[in-house]
Amino acid sequence: MKLTFCGAAKIVTGSCYLIELENTKTKNSKDKKSKKYLVDCGMFQGSKEISKKNYQSFPFNPKEISAVFLTHAHIDHSGLLPKLKKHGFKGKIYATPATTDLCEVMLADSAHVQEMNIKDKNKERKEKGLKPIKPLYNSQDAKKTQRLFQKTSYNKKTKINNKISVRFRDAGHIVGSSIIELSINESSSNSKTNKEKKLVFSGDLGQWKSPIVKSPEIIKKADYVFIESTYGDRLHESGEKSVKKLKKAIKRTYKKRGKLMIPSFAVERTQQLLYGFKILQKKGKFPNEKVFLDSPLAIKVTKIFDKHQEIFNKKIGKIENPFRFNKLKTTSSVKDSKKINNYQDPCIIIAGSGMVTGGRILHHLKHNIEDSKNSILFVGYQAEGTTGREILQGKKQIEIMNENLKVKSKIYSIESLSAHADYKELIKWIKGFKKKPERVFITHGEKKSSESLKSKLKRKGYNCHIPSLRETVKL
Repeated sequence: MKLTFCGAAKIVTGSCYLIELENTKTKNSKDKKSKKYLVDCGMFQGSKEISKKNYQSFPFNPKEISAVFLTHAHIDHSGLLPKLKKHGFKGKIYATPATTDLCEVMLADSAHVQEMNIKDKNKERKEKGLKPIKPLYNSQDAKKTQRLFQKTSYNKKTKINNKISVRFRDAGHIVGSSIIELSINESSSNSKTNKEKKLVFSGDLGQWKSPIVKSPEIIKKADYVFIESTYGDRLHESGEKSVKKLKKAIKRTYKKRGKLMIPSFAVERTQQLLYGFKILQKKGKFPNEKVFLDSPLAIKVTKIFDKHQEIFNKKIGKIENPFRFNKLKTTSSVKDSKKINNYQDPCIIIAGSGMVTGGRILHHLKHNIEDSKNSILFVGYQAEGTTGREILQGKKQIEIMNENLKVKSKIYSIESLSAHADYKELIKWIKGFKKKPERVFITHGEKKSSESLKSKLKRKGYNCHIPSLRETVKL
């Protein structure tokens, strides 16, 4: 078989693996053709240069893809599925029930964002006498894609055909996230030897002892492993230290009578914050001020979290309404969102996008970033080329919504709230294999973090490789 890295290679976005099984004759005529499968079909997110990759042709024919195995709902793993469907894909998309439900709202939101962005771009193009352009996909494409989803439970081995079986294991990253095990047998019907190989894709691995979901599952056997490396060069702070940082950011901002703006991802990070605020309030350690959840997507996602409490860890499972508390105000409408600009008392504003690349957080920063009494708290990974990364790195002036603004707000960062494992946790997971895999492919990381993880794993005797984008390997 051959495997091509169509995304997330030396970059933390656009996850997509193409698997091509060799053309072998079998008794079943349906299996005479070579089979092609994808693990993930994610959107490239980040700088304008990185985002341009979304408009390139796929390095394969979507019509020839038999099935997609989806690790989880984050857009950098699922965001190009409607484009795949639009260009001829007719197979099934295998995913857990929670991932399927999350994709329904997230892909619809992604389509809406693109439609709005294209609308603005086409206004500019019209003024310049240029022809209008089309979005990657629209809302109808997202709806059609949703019909292709096949819900698959954790730990159930599903036979796709005589060549390939799939099993989803809990990745502990977000609700519904999966490690994907693929058992592939390329033996012909006449062959006496079993050529079955087991490929394990980590997807995005979560931290052990996450506040919401369970810890990542340990897998004992694999021939080839594909492991993420987002935090392959870093360790997270302890939960206790993070809570102290959070309380410090709130206390200092409120002392100045300011607003604490939190750019947050709609899935997991927002719910983590809400749960953390609830616990602090129960302990009497949370200020009696309003918290605005100003994200229609995050509001919808939180309802899906409530629906899938069967996969929560034991601790949060005992809490009634874990994401609801006194003083929380959700603002779905644009009208209610705009009202926050006129709110004069101290408050917390949680809004997307998490990397400040779009969404309502841009409006809040535009109105508040030049005021020193306000603060910005980053609670997630900020990819290279994003506005979030620029602010976090201390840039004194940034461009938001075509305006150059001075960064006067106080900047805080809590990395341990990340839904990604750090390098110790990544190593802990890979050491769970009883026998070292034939080869370990390190993906989903910037150059520094991938090379750092590779160095650590090589010292422990693992055969590692960091693939390049669109590189093909034979397994």
